[in-house]
Amino acid sequence: MQLFIGNQNYSTWSLRAWLIFAQNDLNVEVVKLKLFSEGFYQSLAEVTPTAKVPALIDVEVVVWDSLAILEYVNEAYLEGKAWPRSPKDRAKARAVSAEMHSGFFSLRNELPMNCRASRKVELSQEALNDIARIDAIWSEQMALYPDGWLFGEWSIADAMYAPVALRMQTYGIPLSAQAKAYQQRVLNSQAIQRWLAEASLETDIVVEDEAGEPV
Repeated sequence: MQLFIGNQNYSTWSLRAWLIFAQNDLNVEVVKLKLFSEGFYQSLAEVTPTAKVPALIDVEVVVWDSLAILEYVNEAYLEGKAWPRSPKDRAKARAVSAEMHSGFFSLRNELPMNCRASRKVELSQEALNDIARIDAIWSEQMALYPDGWLFGEWSIADAMYAPVALRMQTYGIPLSAQAKAYQQRVLNSQAIQRWLAEASLETDIVVEDEAGEPV
């Protein structure tokens, strides 16, 4: 398999797809492309009709979109274990994953992922509302699974929210105690530490994602 991703410092959707391989020790060739470069679009033109990352090639199967990649890998290689076993939890995990996939636009626009930075931004009320909703999701799940991931065992839901944990760290966003505990679980995980180590080696600057002022 080949997984095409963008700069690890900035590319949230790349991180989501990459995590299912890292968390489950699945072999994949990672092809990293510089975001918005000429080579980026040329390479992806032969892979995906969207010319976006991530994209996955598995022999004759081509999958684009992070959530679609997560679903494919889960079904093809993990026997479905990347969703909770309980139908009730599985339904909720899918719901909160879809909520992240299709929402939180203000948070995404105002707090772009920037792993190696510490920055300060002035947030709109809409972005604050997004943060409050995410805090509520994390807190509710930590009340149910205080020593685990969002649904006890690591799941696709954790992949979907992992970039947010990094965003909250970059911009020093205050969280409730339970949400903070979940954020720290994400940040201290072996997979995220590996991602951060690889991101720290990059030197490219994506000006659009350098929001706010340095701290």
